[in-house]
Amino acid sequence: MTIKNTDKSKKKYFGTDGIRGTANTYPMCADMALKVAMATACVLRHARVGKHMDRVVIGKDTRLSGYMLEQALAAGFISMGMDVILVGPLPTPAIAKLTRSLRADVGVMISASHNPYQDNGIKLFGADGYKLDDEIEFQIEAKIDQDIGERLASPEDMGKASRLDDAVGRYIESLKRSIPQRGSLEGLKVVVDCAHGAAYKVAPQVLWEMEVEVTAIGNVPNGRNINDGYGATSTGRLQEAVVDQGADLGIALDGDADRLIMVDEKGSKIDGDQLMGALALWMKEQGTLRGGGLVATVMSNLGLERLMQDNDLDLVRTDVGDRYVVEHMRKHDYNLGGEQSGHIILAEHATTGDGILAALQVLNIVKHMDKPASEALKVFDSVPQLLKNVRYEGQSPLELDFVQEEIKKAQVCLEGSGRVLVRASGTEALIRVMSEGDDFNKVTEIVDDLCAVIEKAGNIG
Repeated sequence: MTIKNTDKSKKKYFGTDGIRGTANTYPMCADMALKVAMATACVLRHARVGKHMDRVVIGKDTRLSGYMLEQALAAGFISMGMDVILVGPLPTPAIAKLTRSLRADVGVMISASHNPYQDNGIKLFGADGYKLDDEIEFQIEAKIDQDIGERLASPEDMGKASRLDDAVGRYIESLKRSIPQRGSLEGLKVVVDCAHGAAYKVAPQVLWEMEVEVTAIGNVPNGRNINDGYGATSTGRLQEAVVDQGADLGIALDGDADRLIMVDEKGSKIDGDQLMGALALWMKEQGTLRGGGLVATVMSNLGLERLMQDNDLDLVRTDVGDRYVVEHMRKHDYNLGGEQSGHIILAEHATTGDGILAALQVLNIVKHMDKPASEALKVFDSVPQLLKNVRYEGQSPLELDFVQEEIKKAQVCLEGSGRVLVRASGTEALIRVMSEGDDFNKVTEIVDDLCAVIEKAGNIG
């Protein structure tokens, strides 16, 4: 079953994961950050009752532009009468968690996730720690384009800014509590790649406190090296380190640590689909899996779907974006979901994808199964899958009739033995062309032909 979400395509600023763009260039500039903060305050702040003071938590990853955006956002919220709590570099899921535990009205994460340092983004969370739904994002967009100067706080009602010194410790303790009976992971040898990003302190620290023998790489950020040859989208160095050191597992996080890719003891990658499959089977065995299966996206491998069917479990597919996975999980009481790219949501412990949290749960499985990761975590044979991106300018090629006709022909060609998925990226001017099926030669031919058609359409546009 596939769940569709269509409203997001009509948004002006928000994509599938907040607002994103090239740093110091519209819309990812100080002026826009100021407006986003003011507009968000208008929509999400509570009416002041008694001594309650509206507050916002602001975190960031390690990008150089984070300093600029942090200050602009803080100024916008303060001007609207909100107190700002700055926590510095921390993973996105930590900001979601702190928003709830500090009883804040808004949480803000400054990050462009797995993108290079030249990009940045603004992710927003509500008071419940969940990413905002489409309707609230529409309301914020409307306020951004309005003159809301008359809503500014009076001098006596302006907010103030402060720093939370124990933010890292709070997050680490919450992660440790996710392991049953606060058990130890002693005996495991792990290499963790922090992508020179937001988890460069917290990931090695929590693993050490869980008694893991840990080596950290990608943990020396300089503002410009985030995701540069390290992390979940570039695992080569981690794969080499795991083999060289004889480690049991490798953990690869992205720039804001909300996604996870792992490496087994042989140096082979383990993607989000395999990890979700392993978690689903383990949770079913432990009697903790709710919803009768898991929620994934249209990008998850057909092999995962077959695994779920073979174990009398459901796989529900949503549009791409962990927020849509979470929406369906909340509505239908699932407690496991995620994306092939490594966003894994464990609803008992978090409101959004959390790479470190998921890694701890997987380490716990490997420890208790007492098997090598290559056996414990490879739970299905992946169906051959190919994904290619086509960049375009101007009008989306997907709006042209002849492109849609070619997509339909490709879908008919693989009907019963595979899938074809063509979609626009929610964060870049790209068309993503994916196909999977038991016959890889046919899959390759279909993807190449569709990419050629889309490139032609882009030239026409």
